[in-house]
Amino acid sequence: MILLGFITRPPHRFLSLLCPELRIPRLSVPCAQPRPRAMAISSSSCKLPLVAVCQVTSTPDKQQNFKTCAELVREAARLGACLAFLPEAFDFIARDPAETLRLSEPLGGRLLEEYTRLARECGLWLSLGGFHERGQDWEQTQKIYNCHVLLNSKGAVVATYRKTHLCDVEIPGQGPMCESNSTMPGPSLESPVSTPAGKVGLAVCYDMRFPELSLALAQAGAEILTYPSAFGSVTGPAHWEVLLRARAIETQCYVVAAAQCGRHHEKRASYGHSMVVDPWGTVVARCSEGPGLCLARIDLSYLRQLRQHLPVFQHRRPDLYGNLGHPLS
Repeated sequence: MILLGFITRPPHRFLSLLCPELRIPRLSVPCAQPRPRAMAISSSSCKLPLVAVCQVTSTPDKQQNFKTCAELVREAARLGACLAFLPEAFDFIARDPAETLRLSEPLGGRLLEEYTRLARECGLWLSLGGFHERGQDWEQTQKIYNCHVLLNSKGAVVATYRKTHLCDVEIPGQGPMCESNSTMPGPSLESPVSTPAGKVGLAVCYDMRFPELSLALAQAGAEILTYPSAFGSVTGPAHWEVLLRARAIETQCYVVAAAQCGRHHEKRASYGHSMVVDPWGTVVARCSEGPGLCLARIDLSYLRQLRQHLPVFQHRRPDLYGNLGHPLS
């Protein structure tokens, strides 16, 4: 049995592939790899929940960014997705910390209201992967949070996770980044949230470098881990796919990673390569170059079968390395 992902360009012309109800843009290319024979399943893949991963090139123009994201979300809804994932900084990517602070908004601001209406209009869940949030402490700190917001199909905010690991790095050839100049670290993790595709554990970009976080979410019941990101041009080719596949394998979760791509302005560019990885570590969907979306089916029966055949959480040694070794409940 093969689980298919689809690489898609921005919506233009359509044709039917595999499932009669699933329309895929003309330039689509199937991205399929067979699972190990022992992991084969018999259920019809066309009945499994479909998720969409959106890849964009955000700029400082917030309204244009919204128009681009809304087009992809509406296309995801037309294709039958129940959940669409947007990348970190889907709202904007500014030229400097001062512009970042000036363009930021509270969760109750105009931009989130637009996304609330979009979720209701399309009737699907939205993972808004990294919103520049003016929190309740804005007046005191004059800093923001990198907030991952999850909306249900009625537009209600069902979860917010504020990025706990801030990216303060200097990578030769990529330029320095000091997220803490404008951003406060979040205080806690968010419990996995039940969605039509499965239980989703929320994270953001740099968080993927800390396996403790992914293990904690898996132990709390996550079936899908999501890492909305804006990876750079040096770390991207070296680490992006390797880290995502590692997080999927060690947690036996699906990993969904919506990414920024291309040049945002004269000072910054992102790697792209949005993808979905299954619990075996296979990349089952991947975006092509440029803005667009990719689609993947989430097969939780396959996930449970894999965890049964390879029960690593039952084999952990909490007596040696602490609470992260406890089995899944």
